[in-house]
Amino acid sequence: MKPTVWIGKRGCTAVMIDEIRRQIQDRKIVKIRWLKNTEIDPEAIAASAGADLVQVRGRTMVLAERRMRRQG
Repeated sequence: MKPTVWIGKRGCTAVMIDEIRRQIQDRKIVKIRWLKNTEIDPEAIAASAGADLVQVRGRTMVLAERRMRRQG
């Protein structure tokens, strides 16, 4: 799977979060990469996008559509 979202030197903006949400709805899973000189928090991005953080490896993360959690 190739990255479909690239985070640049501006970091993760509101527009970027909207794009991540849109892609998660369409694809169910999204791979995101970011530049070496960009500091981001993958857990914060997943929370902002309403997604589950599946994996972080180097400067790449994978987000998936949030699963419904059963209570009981």
